[in-house]
Amino acid sequence: MSDPLVHREIASPNWNERQGDIDMVVLHYTEMKPVETALERMCDPEAEVSAHYCITEEGEVIRLVPEEKRAWHAGRSYWRGRKDVNSHSIGIELDHPGHALGYRDFAEAQIEALLPLLDRIVKTYNIPRANVVGHSDIAPARKVDPGELFPWDRLARCKLCLPRPEKLELGDPFDNDGSFYLALERIGYDITDGHKAVEAFQRRWRPERIDGEIDGEIRAIAFQLLLDRDRGMTR
Repeated sequence: MSDPLVHREIASPNWNERQGDIDMVVLHYTEMKPVETALERMCDPEAEVSAHYCITEEGEVIRLVPEEKRAWHAGRSYWRGRKDVNSHSIGIELDHPGHALGYRDFAEAQIEALLPLLDRIVKTYNIPRANVVGHSDIAPARKVDPGELFPWDRLARCKLCLPRPEKLELGDPFDNDGSFYLALERIGYDITDGHKAVEAFQRRWRPERIDGEIDGEIRAIAFQLLLDRDRGMTR
C-alpha cells in the first residue's frame, strides 16, 4: 500500500492475522543502537518481535508490517480489559537508546515524522485519544518505554492523545489506596503489580516525579481523567 508518509519498507516475517478491529496505537522505543540493530531484530524470525513502523531519529519512517496484519510488538499486555493488544493495535517503534543506553529527549525530526503518521492512523481507524498509549501503560510490570521524556503534550496539542488534566475540579476524592487502584483499573491499567501500575501512571501523567507512591496529586489526576471520560470528552 502506497503511503506518502512512509519513506521505505522492510518486510518483516513476524506477523499473523488479526483477531479483532484496530482501535489502539502503542508507542515504543527500540532501546537499541544503531537503528539497523533494531530493524534486524524485528525482521529475525527467531526473535518473534516486530512493529508496524519504526521511525529513525533522523525522521525516516520505515514500514515493517502492513497495518491490516497483527504485528508482535505488545507482548504480554493489557488495556481496558483486553489482553490481546496486538490484535487491536498498531505498534510504532521510535529509534532511541532508551533507559539502558543513555535516556535523552526524543529527536525533533523523529517527532515531526511521528505526528502526521499518527494523525493519519487515528483518523483512518477512528481511534479514541484514550487508546493512544505507551508500552509502559499496557505492560507496567515489564516496560518503561517510551518513558518520562516522551512529549505527550505535543501529541495532545494535536488532539492525538489525551492531555494531562490542567484543572483538577474536585481534588483528591479517594479515601484509601484500594479505591485508587480501582480507578487505575477503570482507566485501563493492569493493577496486578500495584507499585508498577502507579509508576506507569506517573510516567504518563506526572512524569516529573515517578516513585510508585500514591499521593494526592495523582489521585486527583486519575479522578479527573475518569470524570472527563464520563462526560464524553475522551474521543
